[in-house]
Amino acid sequence: MILLEINNRIVEETLTLKFKNAIAGLKPESVDITIADFDGVLFHISNLSGDKTKIRTSISLKFYKELEEHGADELLRREYGSLLSEPEPGYNVSVLINLEDVPSNWEEIVKKIGLLKRNCFASVFEKYFDFQERGEEGHSRAVINYRNEETMYVEAKADRVTVVFSTVFRDEDDVIIGKVFMQEFKEGRRASHTAPQVLFSHKEPPLELRNTDARQGDNIGYITFVLFPRHTNRVARENTINLIHMFRDYLHYHIKCSKAYIHSRMRAKTSDFLKVLNRARPEVKNTEKKTITGRTFHRRE
Repeated sequence: MILLEINNRIVEETLTLKFKNAIAGLKPESVDITIADFDGVLFHISNLSGDKTKIRTSISLKFYKELEEHGADELLRREYGSLLSEPEPGYNVSVLINLEDVPSNWEEIVKKIGLLKRNCFASVFEKYFDFQERGEEGHSRAVINYRNEETMYVEAKADRVTVVFSTVFRDEDDVIIGKVFMQEFKEGRRASHTAPQVLFSHKEPPLELRNTDARQGDNIGYITFVLFPRHTNRVARENTINLIHMFRDYLHYHIKCSKAYIHSRMRAKTSDFLKVLNRARPEVKNTEKKTITGRTFHRRE
């Protein structure tokens, strides 16, 4: 299976080209690019006030206000420091680079900016991982409406952190393929005892969300991850955040890939069947005869 990239490659490639051109002494060019990412996220790369040497990268998340409640601003200040600038109108966060003063670690800066969406998401996970590490219980559950009609819930206990994704299956066959994927995750845990526990519930929310406003319906699914200290400790948490914040997109991406593969196999099999039928078709005998004078007639059989 394919792991989706946690960074935005277009952002990284655009900024890398700008830095390399500046290092080579080339004349800076204007830029104005809008990039769509998963979960309705938008990036905008543009020049600040028309200055071609100032490149501003902005990100818009519909759910950023909910992330702010869990320390998103503090985490971004820690990660980006002086790169942060006044947010562009219509966007939540902006970072600014100056091509007239290229730092020696410009490649690291480019990678950090490419991870802007990931780092916004990371705040809620770090907060609840810290609660678990300190053995604190009783904190209210985090509710992040990361997509239209889809929600992420995060809750910490003394010995675990529970992350629940609600997702909408647009087609009936998506539910069937999704269940197959969830079964594979369960089988994977049998092979590796260090993997987190994964639960899947269809139509109704899991026990953790009973008596809440969690949605119910035939096309609603809930995926629950139970993360233990071996997944949330200081050494492993970065990788855990990288993987888990992309899980919903990972799941639906592979559902679409599976459907495309099934359709291609069906088309190939149909083509093979048609070839077999064409070979089995009986030949039509030619009963047309000619007389010695050149006239034609059809012989009755």
